This record gives sequence, C-alpha cells and structure tokens, in this order.
Amino acid sequence: MQPKYLSLIIAAALSAISVGANASGYRFGSQSVAGQGTADANGAEAADASTIFYNPAGLSRLDGTQISVGATVVVPHSTYNDSGSTHFTGAPTNGTPANDYAPNAVTAPSLYISKKLNDQWAVGMGLYVPYGAKLDYGNTWSGRYALSNIKLESVTLNPSVSWKMNEHHAFGFGIDAEFMKAELGQAVDVPGSIAALSSGAGAAQGAVLIRQIAALGGNPALLRTAGDAHGSNDGKDWGWGFNLGYMFTLDESTRFGLAYRSSISHQLRGSTVWDFSKVTTDPIVNQVLQAASHKANSAALVSLRTPETLSANAFHQFNSQWAGMADVTFSRHNRLGDLDIQFPGTTEGAEVIRQHWKNTVRVSLGANYAYNENLTLRGGIAHDQSPVQNAELTHPALPDSDRMQYSIGANWKLSPRSSIDLAYSFLDFKDATINYTNQCNPLATTCTGNGETTRGVYQTHLSLIGLSYNYKF
Repeated sequence: MQPKYLSLIIAAALSAISVGANASGYRFGSQSVAGQGTADANGAEAADASTIFYNPAGLSRLDGTQISVGATVVVPHSTYNDSGSTHFTGAPTNGTPANDYAPNAVTAPSLYISKKLNDQWAVGMGLYVPYGAKLDYGNTWSGRYALSNIKLESVTLNPSVSWKMNEHHAFGFGIDAEFMKAELGQAVDVPGSIAALSSGAGAAQGAVLIRQIAALGGNPALLRTAGDAHGSNDGKDWGWGFNLGYMFTLDESTRFGLAYRSSISHQLRGSTVWDFSKVTTDPIVNQVLQAASHKANSAALVSLRTPETLSANAFHQFNSQWAGMADVTFSRHNRLGDLDIQFPGTTEGAEVIRQHWKNTVRVSLGANYAYNENLTLRGGIAHDQSPVQNAELTHPALPDSDRMQYSIGANWKLSPRSSIDLAYSFLDFKDATINYTNQCNPLATTCTGNGETTRGVYQTHLSLIGLSYNYKF
C-alpha cells in the first residue's frame, strides 16, 4: 500500500487572492489609496509618490521630496455551498459546511518616497504588498482533501528612477525585489484509501496491512472508523524583476502613459510535516498507516513565474474642477499551466496542479472633482477578468471569477505640505462554480494527490477601506 495522500499546493496558494484582493489572480490590487479612489485608473495622473508602482516615469512630475504612507483594509464576505464533493472512490466526503473561512479583515500597508534631484532626474522607493491571502476552511469541511487552510504573505521593494528628456517625454525604470511566504494545510484521505483496500483490486494490499497491524499488537478493527490525517506545508523565496514606464505630456492638461512590469521567477522552498496521530485511537495503527503511505517529513519545492503586466493609461484635466482618467491593463496569466510540486529527497511522485490560466484584461475609468482648494473628490469603476478558465480548473485556493469594482475617494489638504487620502471600494464577484478533480489516485506510486472532487458554488463580495498620509518636504 503506497497511497499518495496529500496535494501539496503551494503554487495554488500563491494564487489564492480572490477573497483578499481586488485584482484577478495573483495581484492584491490596491497598492495606493489615491489610486483606489479612482478604481486604479490614475496611472497617468502621477499626483503623488505612489506613481512608483503605476508608472515610474511619473516621478518626473513630482517636486522636492515627497512621502506617502498608507494602508488598505480588506473586508471580505464569501459563502460556499457544496453540491456533491466526493472521495476518489466516488463516495461523498460528508463534510461540515464551510463557514467563516475568510478572515474578518486583512490589512496591507504601503510606503512610497520620491525625491527630485534636478530638472531631469528623480528617484524613489516603494514598499507594498503585491499578493496576500488568508483562508481557513477547517479540517472537516467537504473540500478538506483539496485544502484546509492557507496563508500567503508578500512584500516588494521597488527602487526607481526617472529621466525627463524634455517637456513631452519622460522615462522610468525600477527594480522589484519580491519576498513571498506561504503556509497551507490539507487533509489526508485515509478513510478513502482504506475503503478502496477493502475489496476489489486493492483487497490483497489491505490484507497485508491488517496482518502488519496485528503482528505489532495493534487493533485492525479500528480501520473501520479511521479518520483523516493532515499535512502542513510552508515555502518562501526572494525573486527579482523590473518595471518600466513612459509618459507623454501633450500639454498642461493631457498626458498618456505606458507601463510594463516583468514576470518574476520563484523557487519556493520549504518543508512538509505529516500528522497521523489522530487517524485512530491506536498509535500502532497510525504508525503502520503512515509507514505504508511512505509519508515522511521532507522538503518541498515548486518553481513558478508571476505574470507580467502591460498598462496603457490617459489623464485629461477638463477644467479647474474636473479631471478624467482611464487605464487598460493586460496580464499574461497563461504562464501558469500545469504546476509540478516536488518532494526532494523522497520517493514521492510530483503533485500536478492543473491551472491553465488565461490572459486577462482590466479596464477602469475614473474622475477627480476639486470641490474647493482643500478637498478633491474621486470616483471610479472597473471591470476585471478572472484568469480561471472554467469550473473544472477552479480550485478552493482560488475560487476566482470576473468582478466589478466601484470606488469613491477623497484627498483633503491639511496644510500646504500635508494631506490625507481616503478611499472605499466595493467589489462584486460573479458566482464561481467549482468542479475540480485531482487526477492522482492516492493508491498510485507515481504521483501525489487525494484524487478528490470538490463541487460547489462560491458567492463573494469585498469592501476595501483605505487611508494614507502624504507629506512634501
């Protein structure tokens, strides 16, 4: 008996952003409170130091030294209704409902600093959270063999520089140093494996298992009431990339921007820890089951690349009060096909996560209204496509779907040098249907996986609340 119980899905964990983000797939989405107020349509506005993220060429428009420090609080609401999740044997998992699996709130900070060196050169530094997720379904829900919990943390350092060639053309360049850390857990389908070994082709293996337990003084009868084991995993890595920007200023009122952010390669390295202690009340039975499954604490490794993005944006000041802006962002998500997760130093076969993401486009429109000399109001709307192709490729770690974003915001000047930004966004997701089957039979010896099928429907919406402080030296 060599069941490959656990689907180690660190790679899926890195894409589990849909209940903690306002951008599809990987991106957390809100790296600037000012940008959030216009649904991130402000790439060509370059009104504060957060232009480091949207378009580093915009640094050429900022005077003196400026700092912007902020935080966005994500308040998710998501429900899941199971519609027939099963073991690999076809039997129902009979789990408990998934309740309160999304956190009450998640906070992501940001910090940007810019400095104008002379009429042509400016530099800056950005620190922000590009990806983030936290889900805890519990160890008994119907989809536990696909995922029980996940936590993803990341941070990017983005030193940047801009060069203003003349009054019309400016260029920007930045380096991205990106750190990721993922933790996740998943149930091990011991009951399903025992059921498969009770009859048919697996009966001979089952008989051997029973004799082993009896020979060691264990109680084979407890196999009939065996529960799940559990696997816990973690991985972390630093990766490097870059971003480019170009800004064309037509006149005092109109400008256009192009921005590119490269993909980043990651080698997530970590560990896998197995816990068979709660399968039965007999430690001998549990030890024999773990040994027979060839599960030993080990290293874990997965290679992946984040998607690159290309944005085109525009800004126009209509009069002293009104300004309009727009952004179109293309994300090359199709870099993520099948992902192979390796277990170095063991005989474990690879875990294959089927994703086959598609490329996506995000379109946003925004506006500013100068109510008076101290208060500017903002608003925006955006449509964002999901990279997930269909229900068969939707995983509980990423119950993603197309969404609409509706944003409002404001900038209030406290003094000639300081101001605060406020923003609120509501994101409405389409219902996400999931019908994902892990294609590894846990009795096989050449792959890792529970072989489960998770079926259900997710309904999700988010609120984002942002606050930032800006100061000019």
